[in-house]
Parts: sequence; C-alpha cells; structure tokens
Amino acid sequence: MRLTMVGTGYVGLVTGVCFAATGNEVVCLDLDQRKIDILKQGGCPIYEPGLTELMEKNVEAGRLAFTTDQEAAYRDAQMIFICVGTPTAKNGETDMSFVWGAADAIGRAIKALGPNQEPKVVVVKSTVPVGTTHAVQERIRRIVGHLPFSVADNPEFLKEGAAINDFMKPDRVVCGVEDDRTAALMQEVYEPFVRQGHPIYIMDIRSAEMVKYASNNFLATKISFINEMANLCEAYGADIARVREGMCADKRIGNQFLYPGLGYGGSCFPKDTLACIQMGNQSRVHTQLSQAVHDVNQRQRVLFFKKIEQHFAKEGGLKNKTLAFWGMAFKPHTDDIREAPAVSLMTLARSAGARVRGFDPVAADNVERENPGQFEISDGLYETLRGADALVISTDWDEFKSPDFAKMKALMASPVIFDGRNLYKTGAMERAGFAYYSVGRAPVIPAMVS
Repeated sequence: MRLTMVGTGYVGLVTGVCFAATGNEVVCLDLDQRKIDILKQGGCPIYEPGLTELMEKNVEAGRLAFTTDQEAAYRDAQMIFICVGTPTAKNGETDMSFVWGAADAIGRAIKALGPNQEPKVVVVKSTVPVGTTHAVQERIRRIVGHLPFSVADNPEFLKEGAAINDFMKPDRVVCGVEDDRTAALMQEVYEPFVRQGHPIYIMDIRSAEMVKYASNNFLATKISFINEMANLCEAYGADIARVREGMCADKRIGNQFLYPGLGYGGSCFPKDTLACIQMGNQSRVHTQLSQAVHDVNQRQRVLFFKKIEQHFAKEGGLKNKTLAFWGMAFKPHTDDIREAPAVSLMTLARSAGARVRGFDPVAADNVERENPGQFEISDGLYETLRGADALVISTDWDEFKSPDFAKMKALMASPVIFDGRNLYKTGAMERAGFAYYSVGRAPVIPAMVS
C-alpha cells in the first residue's frame, strides 16, 4: 500500500519506518527542511533504540523516502496519516494549528487531483481532543466539495525507548471509522502486526479518540497515586518498597506504572491529562480526578527539591553549592526532555544559587539546545561528580544502578545522594557512608553516616 506520514517527529517517523518494514511504500513528509536533510543523509532527528537501523534498511530497499514536497507526497498516497505535534499551549489548551495546517494542505491536494482519483483515507494519528477527526473531515470537505475521501482516527500507543517493539507487536490496534471500505483498509495495513492474536478494534471515531486519553490519563493516575502513597510512607515511617510489594501482589492491581519517583514527564502523560481537563472545562464536566492527578504530579518534584533545600539549610542554603545530576531525559532510553523532572529540578537549583552540572547518555545535546548556557554539561558519569556537594539521580538509566560507590565518595566534596528513582538500598548507602534521601523511604540522615 502507498502511505504518506505527515510529520517526521516521534510518531510519524516510527510509524512510517515500521509500515515500510512490512512492504508498504512510505513517504514521510515534513516542512522542516533541516529534518528532511538529516533523514536523507542517513541521520535520525530523534533517539529511539533500533530506529536508525530499521530506517536505513528500508531506505536501501526503496520502500521509504523523505520529502518536503506536499504535492508529491499526497498525489499517489492511498492513505495519509496525520502525525503532527499537538503541544499544550500556555493556557493549557491543545494547540491544533499543525493539524489544521495538514488538513488544509491535504484538502488542496485532493481538490487538485479532481474527480477521477481513488478516494484517499485521511487518518488522524496525532493525539487530539475528541471531535477533532470530524473537524478535519469538515475542513477538508469545505475545500474539496463533493470529491471523495474518508477519514479515520488511529491513536498511537508507543512508549519512548520501546517504540519499535510496541508498533511491531501491539497490545491492540484501535481504529475509528465511519464506513466499511475504510475499516477494511485499516485492517489490511495493520494485519501483519497482529498475527500473534492481538486485536484490531474497529469502533466509532469519537470513541477511538477517547481511548488514547482514557489510557494515558489512567496510567498517569497510577503514577500520581503511588507517589502520594510514598509521601504518606515517609510521614509515617513505612517503606514504600514493601508497601508496593504487598499491594501489587493483588492481581486486580498489578505492578505496572506503580513505581514511586519524581512523577511523570515526556510528551504524552502531561499533555493528555491536561487535555482531559480542558475537554471537561469545555463540556462543563468536572474532571476533579484528572486535575488532582496533574496537581500531585507537579507537586512531587517540588517536594523532592525541598529535601535538597532542607539538607543544605544548616549550611546556609544552596548558594555556591555544586549539584551533580545523573539523568536529564524524562525516562531512560530516550533523549526526550519535554516535561522532564530533571530539568525542573535543575532549574530550581540554579534559581537557588547552586552550580548545576548534568550528565545523560543521550539527552545532553537537547538540554543544552533548549537551555543554552544555563547548566554545565558533563561528558562522563564520574566526571560529573568531581567536587560536587551532592548527587541528584533523576533518570533511572541502567548505568546508574551499580556504580563504584568508593570512587563516587572520593570524587565528591561531600557524600550526599538524593535518589529520585530509588535505585539503591538504604542499608547499602549507610554502610558506604552516604547521606541518602529517596522517595517513600526513611532517609539515611547525615547524623547516621559514619
């Protein structure tokens, strides 16, 4: 099948590459010439394990191409997937400008092709408020008149760091359609990915749009819930690790997305939770739980920073202290720093007068590009610690899990760790001679360190 991806961001590029891998002819369209130049030269504008290699393989096979030419990208496409960004605006609402721009361009392309064309299927894959796909349909219809086309909604469920596997072996595929022909085409293009028995759910468009928001809002709720429980554990002397073990043994609860820490970040959970709140405001539905999930999440990083402030209060505060940060991406195996707790904490520390130094295996360039000159970026794990008054662990990369504690202690000005991901056992930290603060567990306080 001939497919066009509109947008070469995270969703568009992963989707296009994976569709090409099953034999489809895929064109990835983007108006950003810099991105297209990088892709044509064999580079990849995002970090995602396995993506570059799979992309190169399909380019070499002639199944994958990149362009800024809208007319060429749309002309022969049987299905057009809108995969553009829908960022959150400053007022908390979803910015739909890229979606509307794509819809208008597709409408003009369909109009130019005239009445003898094969009807194109315009698939909205971007995460959009309920009702958007029909708005796209109406927008195109105003341009093309009676020329044939159809629309569908096809939400993505990709985890950054595991996106290739998620696409190739999905838990489910959700397709919102209005007619049998579109449903058949959606089933045809996704059939290679569900041969292990995972379902393709064909449903109405508005329900498909809502599935994505309901899913992400629920996962965000689990994260905020376990963090609230962790805060209660700290207040009452319980251990969240033991509490979690006992709680998650209940099969009704399970253990996914129930890890205490600094809260969720990235491009999905924050944006989608706010979108549910926005949809509630617009429809006069009081989304009290969604608002609480968001508030708890934002407060979590502030509460963690207070631990840092309280530790250094007896030394006159953070002014002129050096804080080393391990991890700056919002999660491991990605270079995405959108809504990253680490960046929030680094910004708070810098505002308090601290010198901030950070290390991340893949996200360092993005941090420097988005925050030029604000933070010192280190090239090495241990080099980051040299002369540091404390280490803050903000992303749970594998290489942070079994470090050389003796080497760390020798490099640091003072042996203090603030662990926002609960990577280490408190007993081991006490034996190693560190002051150690984590989430939902009793701290190894300085007075206890030998």
